[in-house]
Amino acid sequence: MPDDRQVIAYKNYFLDFYEKQPENVQTKIEWTLNLIKVTQYIPEKYFKHLEGTNGLYEIRVEVGRNIYRIFSFFDKGNLVVLGNAFHKKSQKTPKQELEKALKIMEEYQNENK
Repeated sequence: MPDDRQVIAYKNYFLDFYEKQPENVQTKIEWTLNLIKVTQYIPEKYFKHLEGTNGLYEIRVEVGRNIYRIFSFFDKGNLVVLGNAFHKKSQKTPKQELEKALKIMEEYQNENK
C-alpha cells in the first residue's frame, strides 16, 4: 500500500463549487476524494487522465443521473491538487472549463516552482 495521497484544494476554485452543491452531492464528492486518497489503483470510473493534456485529470462523481467533474493534477508525487469543478450536462467537456483547468494548473505550477 502506498503512502496515502493527499488531496488539497487550490485557492477557492473547487470550494466555491462544492459549497453550492446539495448535501447528497457533497457527500458523494467526499466519498470519491477519500477513495482517491486511499486507493492505489483508482478505477477510471472515478479518476481519469485527460488525453491531450500534460498531467490534467478529472475526478468523476455521479449522483443519480447527475455527473460532476473536478479537474485535478499531481504535485510532488502523492499530492492531488483540485482545480475547478462543474456539473456536466453533455457528453463533451465544455471547452471553457477545460481551458480554465489548464490555466489553474499553470498558475499553481508557477507559484510552486
